[in-house]
Amino acid sequence: MFFATATHPQIRRQAYANAGQSLERFMGEALRASRQQTAAQTGTFAQDETSFTLSFDVPGIAKDQLAITIEGAVVRIASKEGAPRSYRAAYELPQEIDTSGSEAKLENGVLTLKLAKLVPVDKSTELSIQ
Repeated sequence: MFFATATHPQIRRQAYANAGQSLERFMGEALRASRQQTAAQTGTFAQDETSFTLSFDVPGIAKDQLAITIEGAVVRIASKEGAPRSYRAAYELPQEIDTSGSEAKLENGVLTLKLAKLVPVDKSTELSIQ
């Protein structure tokens, strides 16, 4: 009986060895999928003296199925309820946005935001010396 149980650990080791490879494969696929999703969400970013330009891939979503909100320097993009795909992201830019000079365009599944930089207003006043 002692010798009969000695053969079982070898079978178990082989099973565990294959399971370890399966786990490594699963973790590798999950990591790759996460990187691809992050890359798709980050899109491209450019800026000049007057504006920021951001581009995102949002395939399968129509312009009436997206909501874009701007609060100070934070831009939020989300798909509305009933959209065929779920998309939600928020980005904080280094400068506040002028919403009156900004625009959004969705063309062939690519959302392009041209966000005008808000020019800081000088609120300093000079006091007279008495």
